[in-house]
Amino acid sequence: MAAFDYKAIQADGTMTQGSLEASGRADALCQIQDLGMKAVKVTEATSKAAKSSLRLPLPWQSNRISFSMLENFTRLLSSLLAAGVSLSRALVILYREAATPAAGAKWKEVHDLVVDGMSLADAMAKSPETFPRVYVAMVQAGEVGGFLDLVLMQIADFQFRDKELRGKVLSAAIYPLVLAVLAIAVLIFLLVFFIPRFTTIFEGFGAALPLLTRIIVGISDFFQNYGIFLVIGIFFAIYLGKQWLRTEKGCRLWEGWLLRAPVVGPLNARFSMARFCRMLGTLTTSGVPLVSALNVARKSIGNQILVDAIESSIERVKKGGQLANSLRDCRNLFPGPVIEMISVAEESGRLDQEFIRLADVTEKELDQQLKTAVALMEPAMLFLIAGFIGTIFVGMVMPIFTIQDYIK
Repeated sequence: MAAFDYKAIQADGTMTQGSLEASGRADALCQIQDLGMKAVKVTEATSKAAKSSLRLPLPWQSNRISFSMLENFTRLLSSLLAAGVSLSRALVILYREAATPAAGAKWKEVHDLVVDGMSLADAMAKSPETFPRVYVAMVQAGEVGGFLDLVLMQIADFQFRDKELRGKVLSAAIYPLVLAVLAIAVLIFLLVFFIPRFTTIFEGFGAALPLLTRIIVGISDFFQNYGIFLVIGIFFAIYLGKQWLRTEKGCRLWEGWLLRAPVVGPLNARFSMARFCRMLGTLTTSGVPLVSALNVARKSIGNQILVDAIESSIERVKKGGQLANSLRDCRNLFPGPVIEMISVAEESGRLDQEFIRLADVTEKELDQQLKTAVALMEPAMLFLIAGFIGTIFVGMVMPIFTIQDYIK
């Protein structure tokens, strides 16, 4: 039993408030109605522990629900439901034991909506910044099919693997990015602080400078005089680019260019394929019908061009076509050998196992391709850095020989 504070309107129209003991919010509403009053506001009375978990966040604490928090919430909710705990009670336990005030407030918000009669999927859909569309779609499939605890556990496993895969992509990109930032910083230092000192020396001799030196000095002068405007222009261009990418046309053009890019395109397609196969295998293993699973899984791809290709394949499956034949036009996402594997699995009735296996294999191949790409990118970045610095060094040394001839 829990304590609830309420405000209600009595039969004579006057407002009253009080508290009562009830097994849940719905029970509290029924008790208020039995007393002949109309409830205006019903809130659970928070204990000291709950108040401490729902306190205002400190200035340095973020209100954002992290990926790890959502994964932990999903896994714990699945375990509680599998143990026979009711959904409302499980949500109460989770928001009381939340790690951060922001998480506690969000889980309580979901709990209140569920107690008021809303389904769990609809309650989560009210917070798209916390619960992605594909997450809500999977929860809805679990509620309709009656296996919510199983679907939640599958979601948690998918989240863990998806986070692991994203982490591999991010870690592979860190070193090249560090090299690029280092190269830019060194070039700016040379152009803004180093070269001007040589320029004053050259001007004192009055000698004609070589063409390469004049070009480097001209670039240095440009950065000194207009560098701030260049930086402002770059930031403004980035801002305009972000706004353009938010439009449907801009997003499609950018995603199409990514798919056609020499190295990034195949890696992006493999990453999307791994996520799609993992999601589809997870749903079909949980007992979700194939068409419904395809509609949910396509939302996890992330690239709208690939999503459109899958959508046309889903229409063919709805008309009775085989899945493998329907996916043959999605060559960017599914290579020929993968289509054949899906066809064999479809004939033998083990599509769910095959999609999980394909996801595992694709993730391993993607990991290897990322390592190879990084291994090739490292010497290329070092070569470019050495090339730029070497060119500047040669351009600054060449006038020394010219000055010696001029003095003679």
